[in-house]
Amino acid sequence: MSAIPIRYVEPVYRPPSEADSLILPVTDGCSWNRCTFCEMYTDPQKRFRPRSEEEVFENIRRCGEQFGDGVKRVFLADGDAMTLSTRRLVTVLEAIRHDLPGVRRVSSYCLPRNLRKKSAAELRELAELGLSLVYVGAESGDDEVLARVNKGETFATTREALEKLQEAGIKRSVMILNGLGGQALSRQHALNSAALMNAVQPEFLATLVVSFPKGEARLRGNFPNWEPLSVLGLMQEMELLLSELELKRTMFRSDHASNWLILKGTLGADKPRLLQELRAAIAAPEAAPLRPTWARGL
Repeated sequence: MSAIPIRYVEPVYRPPSEADSLILPVTDGCSWNRCTFCEMYTDPQKRFRPRSEEEVFENIRRCGEQFGDGVKRVFLADGDAMTLSTRRLVTVLEAIRHDLPGVRRVSSYCLPRNLRKKSAAELRELAELGLSLVYVGAESGDDEVLARVNKGETFATTREALEKLQEAGIKRSVMILNGLGGQALSRQHALNSAALMNAVQPEFLATLVVSFPKGEARLRGNFPNWEPLSVLGLMQEMELLLSELELKRTMFRSDHASNWLILKGTLGADKPRLLQELRAAIAAPEAAPLRPTWARGL
């Protein structure tokens, strides 16, 4: 990152599909940062703060001087750039347009709560200025699971945010966490997550496996009986989720480093194939093309 004229606060996170994007921090950390399953922004240096407008504009200007129109995609970091006011976001998008004329897509993480004070008209303005994709960590469609992990959202609030984005013409990449409900809430987690996705029909849907490299103590504070699913249990939960999904034109990916079984396709066209691959792995896990433990980047 030393060749890029931007001050980064490590560790830097971005979605896998933003690997070739210019990562442009407009905030540090996450404004909520209370989800008990998430460790991404718990380090002291990742405490939430908006970057100053002067620093952001200077970063954009210097990148423009260094890279010209070679930058095609920009990802607004850190955890939830959409928490900034519409005015701030407008100025950032206008600066990107002016100094990075080659950019064709601007994207960001987005918490549903970020949109409660933003109207559909405001979001349309952002879309017209180039914000074309946001990544929404729904995590689950089940209210009990969401409460247990202190997500600060419900089925209804997540649905409202996703529908508002759709109305504004901003594409949505939604993430569901396989195994988040543990053994006790696995079934309702899968069923209600499918119901949420069916209601909003996102353009992109990804599943990740919940993991705790720093331990489970934070999660268990409000979820003391949480017990992890086995690899077989994770696949069975995924089978239930896929079986219940009734999506029309959603790009589906279950290929994050945390996933044991890689699944890719378009829902609903590829639903029968994906279920067939999943059921074959459930029936004979020893013969399935599971990712080895050492290769899971957790």
